[in-house]
Amino acid sequence: MRWWDIAPVLELEHELFPEDAWSAGMFWSELAHARGPGATRHYVVAEDAQGRLVGYAGLAAAGDLADVQTIAAARDQWGTGLGARLLTDLLKHATAFECDEVLLEVRVDNTRAQKLYERFGFEPIGFRRGYYQPGNVDALVMRLHVQEHVQGTEETD
Repeated sequence: MRWWDIAPVLELEHELFPEDAWSAGMFWSELAHARGPGATRHYVVAEDAQGRLVGYAGLAAAGDLADVQTIAAARDQWGTGLGARLLTDLLKHATAFECDEVLLEVRVDNTRAQKLYERFGFEPIGFRRGYYQPGNVDALVMRLHVQEHVQGTEETD
């Protein structure tokens, strides 16, 4: 993701997450940490054949821990594998950042996303009550041990 992607990302962000969408400032702040030798963030976008932005994802790393900051796919892309491709990209970068674990929060009512994360080996470890505001929706916290994920994919290759 680059600065010129922020406007189309915000359009998709507001369409998919109308109650708790990120602001432009939040994306700018994340991108400020995504370049150069000291980068601690990785952000990626996906475009369709016509060049329309149809998905994006971001990861933050600190020490041996990474956190999926955001991941989204346009509704017309649901079921196409785009979410899995975005998550795969984030996990590759978690490995490049030498992280042992990846955490994420997902709305408790977003079973589609939860199933995707479970397929990748994420396990529920707790809840954050009222995490998503202003709707006061709880978040399910999930964790993946990166080494176990890497070993699992090597065994299936």
